[in-house]
Parts: sequence; C-alpha cells; structure tokens
Amino acid sequence: MNTMKTFLLMGVLTVLFVTIGGVLGGQNGMTLALIVAGMMNFASYWWSDKIVLKMYGARELSRNDASELFRMTEELTQRGNLPMPKLYMIEGEQPNAFATGRGPNHAAVAVTEGISKLLTRDELRGVISHELAHIKNRDILIGTIAATFAGAISYLAHMAQWAMIFGGRSSDDEEGGSPLSGMVMMILAPIAAMLVQMAISRSREFLADETGAQMSGNPLSLASALRRLHASAERIPMHATPATAHMFIVNPLIGGSFMNLFSTHPPMEERIARLEAMVYGSSIR
Repeated sequence: MNTMKTFLLMGVLTVLFVTIGGVLGGQNGMTLALIVAGMMNFASYWWSDKIVLKMYGARELSRNDASELFRMTEELTQRGNLPMPKLYMIEGEQPNAFATGRGPNHAAVAVTEGISKLLTRDELRGVISHELAHIKNRDILIGTIAATFAGAISYLAHMAQWAMIFGGRSSDDEEGGSPLSGMVMMILAPIAAMLVQMAISRSREFLADETGAQMSGNPLSLASALRRLHASAERIPMHATPATAHMFIVNPLIGGSFMNLFSTHPPMEERIARLEAMVYGSSIR
C-alpha cells in the first residue's frame, strides 16, 4: 500500500512541478520542469535520505561516538525485528529527531545534540522507538520524497520573485516569466509546498507513536518525551526548512510561525492522550 502511495505522490508532485514550470517559462519552462522532475524522481527515490541529511549537516556516528545510543537502538531493532539503521547527529540545541531512507534496509535515524541533554534514558528510548516505528511502518520514503519536492517547489517561488523583480524576458505567455506570472507563483508556490506537507497524513504520527510504544514497552516514557520536546521546541529555535518539518518527531518550527497553521503534526495533547490511554485504558476519540 505504501509503495502505491509513494508512486502516486511522485506523480502528483511531478504534475505540480511541471505546471509551475509552465507558468514561469511557458512551453520551454514546462519541458525543462518535466526533465528536472524526472531527474528529481530518480534522485529522491535513491538518494533523498542523503539529501535531507546533508541539508542539516548531519554527521554519521560510530559506536565510539555514542555507545549508549547504539546499544539502545540495537536492543529496540531486535525487539522490532528490524535491521540496524545508521545513526546521525545534527548540531543544534533544539531537541528533536527524524528517520529517513527508502526502506528498512537503507534507513537512518538522526538526533540533535540537544535531545541527549534534555531527555532521560527512558524518554530517549521512547523517541528512538518512535523513529524505528516509522521505518517499520515503511512510511519514511514518502516523507523524504515529499520533503525533497517541497523544497524544490519553494525554490521555484524564489525564482518567481526574481522574475517579478526584473520583469521577465517577455510578456508573451509562450515565453513565460512575466511579472504577473511571477507574482502568482510567488504566492501559490509556497502554499503548494505547504499542501505537499499536509498530504503526508497525520495518522502516520499516531501510528508511529503506537508502534513505537509497543516496541519499547513503555508508552508513558514516549508521552513524557513528547511533552518535553514540544515545550522545548516552543522555546529553542531551529534552523529547519518548512519543507522538511513534517519529518521530525515534533514540529521544529512550532515557535511562533504561521506555518503552525499548516502543521502536519497532530495536536500534541492528543498524541500524549492516546499514549496514556494505552496504559490507563481511557477512550480517545
């Protein structure tokens, strides 16, 4: 099912990308966008994880760098019947984490420096179990491809701004690049990028919470971690791109951006309530 969703998403994003190229550059722009979209589909399928990790300057960890994190992850992968993913560290004080890759055999889990300073061992174990759950549920490729395309669409918006400033090469629709088309794309392209993010179902976070809690055997530790991560994200800024915000366990842009209105993350209160219900048996609607 997720394979079908992945190819459907790639098709929709290709159409969107080509349409934007046509508005900006006419027939030539549409042709160029189609070529670029084809290259991006190929690259995002095989290398999107490396692209996202590079965006955040993630450094691959060795066992000597983080022996406790390695032991914890190995134990959880055994419980979840998963291959061991590569582990990465991202510089930054905001505590956060995400998983990426095209499948369980080609997966990576990245954590920020701040997460080990804030969370207890049990809470960090809950976070790692959540990220491994994304790998186990095979939805990491969908999120990573969406991040790659959303970033490209946002880049087209910047191109549209320049087209509007310099007036384009021609007012002819065949040529594209007119100030009007630039203004339209400057407004619509970022919205399209946000809609791409929102196309990543919020249910994947609920499912990863549930699967991760079962894997770790401690739903309350994950609930406690989410509560503390959410509070820290509100106080500590992170240099994250809106296109990749949906990949993190908590929204890294939550601290006062209107992007919050388009968050792909479910309400934190509901995520915590569902985890607590796994222990206390409360009914969550």
